[in-house]
Amino acid sequence: MPSYATHRLRARDPARSPGQRFAALRTCLAEFAPYGFHATYHHLTRSAGIPPEPEEDPEAVVRAVDELDAARELWRDEFAAWKHRRRAQKAAGVRVPDPPEPVRRLWYPDPERHPGEPLPDVMPRILCALAGGADHCPVCGPGPTTRAWHDGHAAHRLCAGCGTSLAHRLTDPDPEALALRAERWRMVWRRMV
Repeated sequence: MPSYATHRLRARDPARSPGQRFAALRTCLAEFAPYGFHATYHHLTRSAGIPPEPEEDPEAVVRAVDELDAARELWRDEFAAWKHRRRAQKAAGVRVPDPPEPVRRLWYPDPERHPGEPLPDVMPRILCALAGGADHCPVCGPGPTTRAWHDGHAAHRLCAGCGTSLAHRLTDPDPEALALRAERWRMVWRRMV
């Protein structure tokens, strides 16, 4: 499978059809999605203004891939610095990384609830998040309250400010919630919401 960089170039290539460029953006999201695939897809289609038919605004895909790429570069820079420090730790015999590997994504189980700010503005806060979870939202800080949300398989405790999952527990399947969630995702996928 071609790399993220290959698909980024395809998404920016004006010689390709808008549909091909949009497909390349979706493949980039499979490689790097700071909010998870669904929530990052929703965020980018909204922030870049990608219409239901990409032919209506072919440059919207370029805006989306540029925003995603700017966030990815922040993560790559942080990860490169961490790898350099980790090599020195290994040479010194340190078995457990200190600090741990930078987080590249948080989990936003409700695709329509995510930070409204551009990805490059949120990415530094994601990078500072602890991999093991937190008592408060790593994006919004300790201020916002939480809210309950059920996806049909698990009950989640989400940040009321941005929607990141702070905790979840598996539950019995709820067919009604699953059907509602599937219908909402179809609307998000078609860029109708």
